[in-house]
Amino acid sequence: MGDVAAKMKIMPESVDTDLVGLKENLKNVIPAGADLHGDIAEEPIAFGLKALIVTLIVNDEEGGTEAVEEAFAKVPGVENIQIMELYRI
Repeated sequence: MGDVAAKMKIMPESVDTDLVGLKENLKNVIPAGADLHGDIAEEPIAFGLKALIVTLIVNDEEGGTEAVEEAFAKVPGVENIQIMELYRI
């Protein structure tokens, strides 16, 4: 098939969540077949809450972003995950 670029928004559980630690934990659980593209960015949401924006290159033969979403969902401090953009490359 091919590769897919996926831009994901990761919402932390609260404004008190350690974003530096959360970024490291997310990087550590990226499954095989997926590669981080660039760095994990922070996006202000409201009232001090910031989302993390992660861009990954994944092979769509393995089910696309499903393995990444499942891995990220298990990281302590992650409230939810949203796919913002998805492109075949």
